[in-house]
Amino acid sequence: MDDKFFLSIVDKFNSSAVAELDFSDGNTRLLLRKESAFKREGADTAASCAELPSAMQQDHSVHLGISAHTASAVNAAGEKITSPIVATFYSSPGPDAPPFVKTGTQIKAGQTLCILEAMKMMNHLEAEYDCEIIEVHASSGELVEYGQELFTVKRN
Repeated sequence: MDDKFFLSIVDKFNSSAVAELDFSDGNTRLLLRKESAFKREGADTAASCAELPSAMQQDHSVHLGISAHTASAVNAAGEKITSPIVATFYSSPGPDAPPFVKTGTQIKAGQTLCILEAMKMMNHLEAEYDCEIIEVHASSGELVEYGQELFTVKRN
């Protein structure tokens, strides 16, 4: 991959509503994050994968991290982690595989919570902090909306 390819990704990222992009092709890793998207009140962080170059759409996964924006609701029962995109929710990496998490699971920062499929891209939703899963709100194969509650967690 050449510089032109990466500059094209950065340009599309800057002009899109995508808040975070983690790209890796095995030898090279590119992590782009818009901090301002998480700090703005009511910022729309819905990922618009159609704005990414076609090579990104076909060959690579986007890793979406939990942010202060997506995990904003805190109450006595814990924090709510919501979907950053409209997608199909998958609780496991495959039909016969065990779920990534279930009630009572202790999670480490960076660990995959679920897969959100949008536009034939498998987006891994990863934890940004250590926590315990109190409740899983979505079922595998279910269509989830932007902002829909996926998990209730308690920070460790």
